[in-house]
Amino acid sequence: MRSPALRHVLTHLITPLLMCLGMGLAYMGAFVTPEPHHLPVAVVGTAPGAKVFAQTVKDTAGDELDVRTVATRGDAVRLLEAREVTGAYVPSAKAPELLVASAASDMGATAVEKVFTPVAAREGVPLKITDVAEPVADDPTGQGLFFLLIAVSIGSYASVAALGAAGAGLAMRVRALLALGVSAVVSGIGALLAGPVFHLAHHDLAGVWGMAWLYSAGILLIGVGLHTFLKRWTTLTMMVLFVMLNFTSSGGLFRPELQNGFFGALHAFWNGAGFVEGVRALLYFGGDGLGRTVWTLAAWLLAGLAVTAVAAVYERTRRPLPAATVPGAESEPRRDSAAQTAQEAEEEAEEEAEEEAEETVGV
Repeated sequence: MRSPALRHVLTHLITPLLMCLGMGLAYMGAFVTPEPHHLPVAVVGTAPGAKVFAQTVKDTAGDELDVRTVATRGDAVRLLEAREVTGAYVPSAKAPELLVASAASDMGATAVEKVFTPVAAREGVPLKITDVAEPVADDPTGQGLFFLLIAVSIGSYASVAALGAAGAGLAMRVRALLALGVSAVVSGIGALLAGPVFHLAHHDLAGVWGMAWLYSAGILLIGVGLHTFLKRWTTLTMMVLFVMLNFTSSGGLFRPELQNGFFGALHAFWNGAGFVEGVRALLYFGGDGLGRTVWTLAAWLLAGLAVTAVAAVYERTRRPLPAATVPGAESEPRRDSAAQTAQEAEEEAEEEAEEEAEETVGV
């Protein structure tokens, strides 16, 4: 290819085209056809009739449902609050009841309603639906936390371009400290949006900020460290890690039981899932399960610290040795040459930062 300018443009088109392919595969693979896969539900009752009914539901649904029986309605409520089941059916000849917790998953609650409403209809009686954990009125579907995740994620990974490229002349420890500071600002914006602006969090706003900081700091440190090795390919890598795989496995729209096995498996340890499930536990379920999600976010933060530490060692070993000073007339030209080289490096870093910023898109 004869034209360097044309080659430069075509090279930079690779990133958005790969983003197009990746986003299509990730979002459509995760969200287009939500179907139950071992969706956990309970049937209340210890009598033989309740056990026969539960087995009948299981046989009819196949792998779509995992059905268990519990002794009392109170036991079913506790399982719902612990997010161990998505719905619980209380059989009754006159007034059957379905218990759900829509704050855990509005889509999950809808799925179990579709399963058990026809059951009651065949008995010729109306089904009473009781929501034991409703989201706040300002977030009726409970999906506001997913969009909070998007806001904090974009603020985090978009800042990597500036810290990685424009800050390339700074020592890694300085960039790491800047990453921690930026994450505090990004998480503060997230807490502002979750609290005073959109009222998703009516309490424990400091806890929401803390989890957002853990989440954001992990992303920023991983990105700053990776930039040392990947340069302008860092943007695509960050999109894969913290958009394509992250948003789709977070459980913000669909719980893992409504997705295929790949995204369901990622939900168990990915940082977006840790953030969404942690904030849910904090706001709606009295902190039940919060410890595990905090450890998930902390593990990603430690991974970020490890990546930046490796990058710091790598940069230190590759740093050019200062030229020996030579007395006489040659010293001045060498200083001029060094200054020119530093200026060229700075201009190149600024150009690279601008290109990365243009490629960093919000989803």
